[in-house]
Amino acid sequence: MISEQQFQAELEQIIINAIREDVGDGDHSSLACIPIDANGKAVVLVKEDGIIAGVEFAKMILNYVDSQLQVEVFIKDGTEVNIGDIVLSITGSSQSILKAERFMLNAMQRMSAIATKTKVFAELLKGTQTKILDTRKTTPGIRAIEKWAVRIGGGENHRFALYDMIMLKDNHIDFAGGIKQAIEKTNAYLKENNKDLKIIVEARNLDEVKQILACNNVYRILLDNFDFATTKQAVELIGGQCQTESSGNINENTVRAYAECGVNYVSSGALTHSVHNMDLSLKAMI
Repeated sequence: MISEQQFQAELEQIIINAIREDVGDGDHSSLACIPIDANGKAVVLVKEDGIIAGVEFAKMILNYVDSQLQVEVFIKDGTEVNIGDIVLSITGSSQSILKAERFMLNAMQRMSAIATKTKVFAELLKGTQTKILDTRKTTPGIRAIEKWAVRIGGGENHRFALYDMIMLKDNHIDFAGGIKQAIEKTNAYLKENNKDLKIIVEARNLDEVKQILACNNVYRILLDNFDFATTKQAVELIGGQCQTESSGNINENTVRAYAECGVNYVSSGALTHSVHNMDLSLKAMI
């Protein structure tokens, strides 16, 4: 996984790019009608039940826009919220508050939706040893905040990107000439380049599970689109030689059953690619 320093750098880059995209050479709506020295207060208001996320990220955004803005947090990340709740208040330059408004809300709404969906999966897995993972099926440019939201909702992060873990999927295996060839070439590549990266290999059937087990240095086997019965067989076959992960057909109706097959992880792209933003708004206090 990426380091905390790398993660923070990703967050900072998201903020820089989003403000550049939204503000350009100035928020002319505010510049036109609000005095530069005008101060005000506004609150972030919840308009839909769910799990709040993005509070700490909002503080980063506001600090980037104007370090003189004062933020008071009433509800922390990961907390269940209801319609009418006030998450935080912002006091300071009215122009600065309005400059940050849209990006801050967009980020919080997206992160809250992901955290809310992840919480549903995490609750369904309670009592099992299985953890819910996200995937790389994220929105281009804002992966860091989406993966952050998964953690806030009680999930765990899979690899962050292509560079922090090896994942040999069906196309890699086919292009490499087979499972054995793909894994052997990967181990040689890691050794030659002095890289310490974990290797996950995707299996499409039990025969491929056996082929993977015959190779060295595999950290986890990804059981792709296995049914429940075959998943149980695969877990028994693997027998703790490496970690196991179920992927494909993972939803609220199936996740518990896959966990009860004994896998260590289940991964679902739906955590980040199939959510409806949670409704939040910024209200000026007059």
